[in-house]
Amino acid sequence: MIYKVYYQENPDEVPIRENTKSLYLEANSEREVREYLKDRHILIEYIQLLEGNYLEYEKNSPNFRLENA
Repeated sequence: MIYKVYYQENPDEVPIRENTKSLYLEANSEREVREYLKDRHILIEYIQLLEGNYLEYEKNSPNFRLENA
């Protein structure tokens, strides 16, 4: 399964929408995504499972770089 993770780079600051970044991970569960990212010192805002048409849309984005958990 492929997940899109919305995050802030600095976990000590108040989240600002304009500073939100995203990354894409292939993992078996949301728990596995959180385990994989726990040492990065980022503030995870939201983890979204990508499926179907939305996944195809994201794959066409120039920012789509898939990491494996």
